[in-house]
Amino acid sequence: MTQTMRWFGPADPVRLRDIRQAGAGGVVTALHEVPNGAVWHRDAIAERKAMVAAAGLDWTVVESLPVDERIKTRSGDWDMLIDHYRQSLVNLASCGIDVVTYNFMPLLDWTRTDLDWELPDGARALRFEAVAVAAYDLHILQRPGAEDSYDAPTRRAAAARFAAMDATARAKLERTIIAGLPGSEEGFTSAAFLRAIGTYADVDAARLRDHHVAFLEAVCPLADELGIRLVVHPDDPPFPIFGLPRVVSTEADVADLFARVPNASNGLCLCTGSFGVRADNDLPGMVDRLGDRIGFLHLRSVKREANGAFHEAEHLGGDAGMTAVVAAVHRLSVREGRSIPMRPDHGHQMLDDLGRTTNPGYSLLGRMRGLAELRGLERGIAHGADDCRSALGPRATSRASPCRVPDPR
Repeated sequence: MTQTMRWFGPADPVRLRDIRQAGAGGVVTALHEVPNGAVWHRDAIAERKAMVAAAGLDWTVVESLPVDERIKTRSGDWDMLIDHYRQSLVNLASCGIDVVTYNFMPLLDWTRTDLDWELPDGARALRFEAVAVAAYDLHILQRPGAEDSYDAPTRRAAAARFAAMDATARAKLERTIIAGLPGSEEGFTSAAFLRAIGTYADVDAARLRDHHVAFLEAVCPLADELGIRLVVHPDDPPFPIFGLPRVVSTEADVADLFARVPNASNGLCLCTGSFGVRADNDLPGMVDRLGDRIGFLHLRSVKREANGAFHEAEHLGGDAGMTAVVAAVHRLSVREGRSIPMRPDHGHQMLDDLGRTTNPGYSLLGRMRGLAELRGLERGIAHGADDCRSALGPRATSRASPCRVPDPR
């Protein structure tokens, strides 16, 4: 794997030299200052790339080039916005960018209800609680028809939760859910969010899938020519929220997308944290079955809790089964002869970072810990396979060779 870390540009409290000292060879970043739907100009891309190179790092992966909401709903001047997207791809390719991440989640990017949930060791993590979402949806946002999205026990729990919160807690929950997390493409007030939900009134899951396919059919032929791999980030969390459909939540969703748009440029950002929220997503199996489409890896883990809640676990803990995932990635890398860009995703706020201003999920030390752990895990798996091949000699080339990295599930 090619080791990178996410960087949010010159305003990021984590500096480029910090990332280099953490052991990464590159960054994944974006022109976050450019409004959604606008063209990314070549000079701005080249300037940002030069800044990264001056720190001794590389930048070949964009995270993310946003897909405007009007493209997702096929409304307004959506066709002009697709032309803008295509021009941005041309400009990125001219600067040596060959992986472009995007998502097709309606309105909200990744969503959490707690940004500083305290763990037993005193570190802080991100957490999602379905009851808290329901409390916001039913009693603060007051979305019409929201009652139909929740069963009776959840509605009762949400009412109790809302009643127990004072004005400060309610405002904090509202801000956490809709104000925009690091890397999010939009931020809202509740009034604006309610209006925006209305723009999806006629867009159900089937129509959103069709719009996603239409977007890819418009941009993938050009991406093929440019040598760019477009990698879709899965839904986070991987299920509908606020009555809005989400259509990149399971292996079946992704396989259908690849079947409908078979272009080589149509790829996947495998986020083990997003997919891993669902116990029915077989993460190592997804690497094995979808490997030729994987162009970028987000490696993190979540711990599933009761009643649809989850929190960010340490990178090698939780429910992701990271040893099996990295073993599958190693098999893929050997089979295809390529190194896939990887970044340690959300880390805990810990140690000295507890006293610093940080982007939630993107403090330095928690991600540096994750990168070190993932690097060691990968090297251990690779060296074990190398030692086996050395010991067996010619026998190691057999399809039945015990040197094939086992699946440790």
